[in-house]
Amino acid sequence: MMIRNIEDFQNVFFIGVAGVGMSAIAQYLQGIGKQVSGSDRYFHPNEYNKTKDQLESEGIKCFLQDGSGINKYTDLIVVSTAIEDTVYEVQKAKELGISIIKRSELLSTIAKSKKTIAVAGTSGKSTSSAMLYQILLDANFEPSIISGAGLTSIIKQGKIGNAAVGRGEWLIIEADESDGSVVQYEPEIGLLLNIDKDHQEIDELIELFTIFKNNTQSLFIVNQSNALAKSLSADAKNDFGFEDFAAGYSAVNFKQDGLSLTFEVLNQHFQMNSLGQHSVENATAAIAVAHQIGIDLKTCAESLEAYEGIYRRHQILGKKHGVWVIDDYAHNPAKCAASIKACQPLAKKVIAWFQPHGYKPTRFLKDDFIQEIADALRPQDEIWMSEIFYAGGTAVKDISANELVEGIKAKGKNAHFVEDRNDLLQALRPELKEGTVLLLMGARDPSLETFCKNLYENL
Repeated sequence: MMIRNIEDFQNVFFIGVAGVGMSAIAQYLQGIGKQVSGSDRYFHPNEYNKTKDQLESEGIKCFLQDGSGINKYTDLIVVSTAIEDTVYEVQKAKELGISIIKRSELLSTIAKSKKTIAVAGTSGKSTSSAMLYQILLDANFEPSIISGAGLTSIIKQGKIGNAAVGRGEWLIIEADESDGSVVQYEPEIGLLLNIDKDHQEIDELIELFTIFKNNTQSLFIVNQSNALAKSLSADAKNDFGFEDFAAGYSAVNFKQDGLSLTFEVLNQHFQMNSLGQHSVENATAAIAVAHQIGIDLKTCAESLEAYEGIYRRHQILGKKHGVWVIDDYAHNPAKCAASIKACQPLAKKVIAWFQPHGYKPTRFLKDDFIQEIADALRPQDEIWMSEIFYAGGTAVKDISANELVEGIKAKGKNAHFVEDRNDLLQALRPELKEGTVLLLMGARDPSLETFCKNLYENL
């Protein structure tokens, strides 16, 4: 059976339900009245799993990845790009003749059931989506969201925080380029934040985002301050930018004071607890969309002033012995550089630590990492790295994070390698003087959150 719309199934099973993209859709479907269940390789017998607990409290039944959750009543199986055909549960679903659909295909089906705002770009999707969601919520639009990161405001309710179902007509989603799925969506509004080399080469990205633009139904908005995104502009007066007067929505008079930033858009003053120019660009993107669907700038400003951020995106763990500790999801060259630069106004010295993930992406981006991180560091700043996170599978371990460190050193900057991250705090202690920011960066590794919290507690 082909799944053409959201009415075509009722009983849905997710293989890999604990993943951030999968759990968001699972919660959304449960919230609109579907029967949802799932399995995950991180679920083990008699072992507490926080995500499992949170999903079950939403009414989503969780199973071990052994096929026990799939039965004759299951009418749809959802897999992420990471799930291979050899997985036993996929085999079982095929034997039972159950439709199997990729996560991104399901998301595009959901998107067709609502007025959708799709947020695209190589950086900032989760942040801009969260800011936009907050503005629509505060304007009583009762929006829904399916996000790639937990919103702090929803996490505080004890939830995972990456999905919410509202009664209004608008749904906010992230349109991901890394798996090419951005081309599947046909949103009412398409928002393009930026285009930088990340998972693919630039010409591939331009091609993907051009299809995304052509698929957008009514309003396409781009960042005039990003040269490649700007090349896809439909109408500059609908666009946003940072001190870019070609854009209809231009952020001007930006000031950063500690952890508070201020700027103006169309003579409206904005104040937020956040860091860096990239945060202002993300906020201005959200403002441009909100204003064009009928929300006044004053409401946008009041909403953003109370915006609490998203999980592991410049999340401030606290300040101890005069040292700020900040946890961030940065994982590609442009994001790492932006993250380091955003911390510089806070302190005389920034010590950044980075755990790259995946051998293939690290090799692909090696020269970019070396160049961008070296360019971002001031003479007094330091970058520390630990060995690449290995997520399993058949990856060839043909590169070490130490090669990035040596490359940055060769450019005359302070770079250090501590192979095992558990030895990091010991090695760092002499460097952590009052007036320093310690920035911890990395992605894809489920244990990073605990690692960063423990490091802060033991500072």
